[in-house]
Amino acid sequence: MYITFTPVRRHDRLTIEKSGDVLTINGEDFDFSPIPEGATLPRTAVTCDWLASDVERHDGHIHLTLCLPHGPSAPSETLFPVPVRMTGDGQVPLPPHGTTSPEIEEESA
Repeated sequence: MYITFTPVRRHDRLTIEKSGDVLTINGEDFDFSPIPEGATLPRTAVTCDWLASDVERHDGHIHLTLCLPHGPSAPSETLFPVPVRMTGDGQVPLPPHGTTSPEIEEESA
């Protein structure tokens, strides 16, 4: 699975886990396994506020873009995130929400 991120200034946080072609985003499962090779599932067909693109399958892999929330003091690795290629299952690595503690970020917002 190839996940690209688009940074978005938001207070809420994001957790993502991958299991096969299923992404669990903040506790909600999104099963992309029915998407056949070469097909595109339009963004509007998925009820997910975190999804920022259509979902496609190329060369057997799901490709999509998710919103990446960040705080007011986000580091450059969050503002300019590198795509993630998930070959196995598990927690999707995300850059930090900000460079300070969550309490300080919330106070400064």
